[in-house]
Amino acid sequence: MKTTDGRVSPPLTGGERETLRAYLDFHRATLAMKCAGLTDEQLKLRSSPPSTLTLLGLVRHMAEVERTWFRRVINGEDVPFVWSPEGDFQAAYDASGSSRTEAFEAWEAEVEHARRIEREAKSLDVTAHFARWESDVSLRLVMLHLIHEYARHNGHADFLREAIDGEVGA
Repeated sequence: MKTTDGRVSPPLTGGERETLRAYLDFHRATLAMKCAGLTDEQLKLRSSPPSTLTLLGLVRHMAEVERTWFRRVINGEDVPFVWSPEGDFQAAYDASGSSRTEAFEAWEAEVEHARRIEREAKSLDVTAHFARWESDVSLRLVMLHLIHEYARHNGHADFLREAIDGEVGA
């Protein structure tokens, strides 16, 4: 079912994988919605200095998160970080030299890779090693972690968007 803002609501009943997939896509759509209709300059506005957090920085960060968890961890691909050859997650937050086009193209490409990897996985029990945590992780955990990441950062996006033009909403 579509919400009034065009996002697809997660199912009220359904299987575990379908529900996780739907919640992750709902949160992805929420981030895109928070950025909709803004200029590059607005997307780079900081809401509460001294913090350098911006909507465009969040999009870049989430591209890095999607890439790391789905491509590098679950799929075992040897791909570098998008914006940091040193593997620094924080580098993506600095969107000062970025544009909507660059950030959204990278994010959307990583989301599509993630969706493909998740669809092709035999089950949520597929595991891979995450060196940073020195532990194996399941696809289930990765999907839950991404939902957590998006939910947390969408809260930041709420404040950022309201500070830019007063727009509020889920």
